[in-house]
Amino acid sequence: MPSHAKDVQVQLVTEIQDGDRKETMKIQEPGQFFKRGDTQVLTFIEHPEDGEPVSTMVTIKPEHVSIKRSGGVEMRQVFQTSTETENLYHHTYGDFHMKTKTDKVEFRSLEESTQGRLYVSYTMTLNHEVTQAHRLTLTFEEESDS
Repeated sequence: MPSHAKDVQVQLVTEIQDGDRKETMKIQEPGQFFKRGDTQVLTFIEHPEDGEPVSTMVTIKPEHVSIKRSGGVEMRQVFQTSTETENLYHHTYGDFHMKTKTDKVEFRSLEESTQGRLYVSYTMTLNHEVTQAHRLTLTFEEESDS
């Protein structure tokens, strides 16, 4: 981890719309934020109730955002507006093919505000069968020294 990394508090809210059904998942974890050139990186470890910890790294570049998860699950998802990307999602229950089409990406850095925010709206198709609308909102703010 770079020496200029900042300790942050991370909140990740994922909303999934599947027909009439809507599911919302929230995660709150401590993390690290750093910037190198025009790349900004946020790292944190998810502690799901029903599985082993998942190390998450979110990389934000001007042209795209990528999320890499490893541990209980293995995946790398790339978000690039109006572009379709494909990846594999490795899970305890098997491997799933993911096709992601990004509709919108908004990012506000910690340099612009006291609270950073990443918003991604996308559709994802699993195993060429189930297509769901997703909204991911990741907020993070520097932890106070108190």
